[in-house]
Amino acid sequence: MSEQTLTRAAVVTGGSRGIGRAVCTALAKQGVNVVVNYCHGEAAASETVALCKAAGTDAVAVQADVSTAAGCKALFDAAAAAFGRVDILVNNAGITRDNLILRLTEEDFDAVLDANLKGAFLCCKEAARRMVRQRYGRIVNLSSVVALRGNAGQTNYAASKAGLIGLTKSLARELASRNVTVNAVAPGFIETDMTAALPEAVRAEMAKGIPAGRAGSPEDVANVVAFFTAEQSSYLTGQVLCVDGGMAM
Repeated sequence: MSEQTLTRAAVVTGGSRGIGRAVCTALAKQGVNVVVNYCHGEAAASETVALCKAAGTDAVAVQADVSTAAGCKALFDAAAAAFGRVDILVNNAGITRDNLILRLTEEDFDAVLDANLKGAFLCCKEAARRMVRQRYGRIVNLSSVVALRGNAGQTNYAASKAGLIGLTKSLARELASRNVTVNAVAPGFIETDMTAALPEAVRAEMAKGIPAGRAGSPEDVANVVAFFTAEQSSYLTGQVLCVDGGMAM
């Protein structure tokens, strides 16, 4: 593929807000057409589409539950219909169901693994089928620093995000010969709607564990995701890059 002659297209799961929205707009600023996937929140997804278009590229919002094979297929079929190809996949969609393990239900464990890990696997499978055929692709999986250091009350979430690292490295080996790179980004404490809901005392305590002394922004994460999709990183695959102000050191 010649990136100078073809406009690339990206699928970003969970792209309606937070880190996902920042990733969508960062890719749009690189001249990439964007499929903004969302499960709930049509209005927020439409706002992300407008931001992408304001950056000078095209974008569409597609509702799909990526924790199911049918949802993933519908998402990628819609992306192909909109832009003719899928060059970039960013697996950002995810949920939390936090609790100490003695109180954690099997349903909450399964829900988190289905959304965070199984959904990424299903999307990777759909993307790989297309990327191998076109002999070009960039896949970026959003893991977390809790995959590397753990966190009490998040055994399900940490397991799902650690699984993403194993998925990333294994898939990178499978696809490298076809000019498809697979990398992971592991955010730390990032200012999003999810973290904004935490009590101020909890936020202050978390900040103490960050050598940089502050939380990160969604744009801090999006810049690294965009780098992994750019030509400058074409010789990087199977890597995990922490965007965490030093938390996981």
